[in-house]
Amino acid sequence: MTLSVPRRSPTGRPLARRWDPVHAMEDVYDRMGRLMRDVFGDTAVTAALRLPDRSAPADIEETDDGYLVEIDLPSAKRDDINLELRDNRLRIAGEIKERERTGTVRRRARRVGEFEQVIALPGEVDPERVAASLANGVLTIRLGKASAARPRRIEIEDP
Repeated sequence: MTLSVPRRSPTGRPLARRWDPVHAMEDVYDRMGRLMRDVFGDTAVTAALRLPDRSAPADIEETDDGYLVEIDLPSAKRDDINLELRDNRLRIAGEIKERERTGTVRRRARRVGEFEQVIALPGEVDPERVAASLANGVLTIRLGKASAARPRRIEIEDP
């Protein structure tokens, strides 16, 4: 551990240093990572950064005829993602594999490892009207509403 010597003004008094909260949090994060690696090895650090511990950001949008779910899965491959629909629950599971590196990793903030997320949809879904695509790290799932759940316009007739 190194200690820094405070800079001094021309009068010999220590100069006030500005406190940067972002830098302080990054420093704490780095120190905790080193501590975990020293005590438990690299596998503990990888396990601490898995997606189940931090759910992936997801948006759910309801339209007249269905639902649109967008979930961020940067660097995930299509073959490593599994989607299941049961009743009105969408289960997204898979694995984000760590890429091979040639240099020394100084900071690891990207998530790697297995993940699972279950999203409860607000209404009934037609299982025949489901489509998914993965582009630019965003998984987009379009789910059509069941015909009973879709709004239906009713005409008022003259008596």
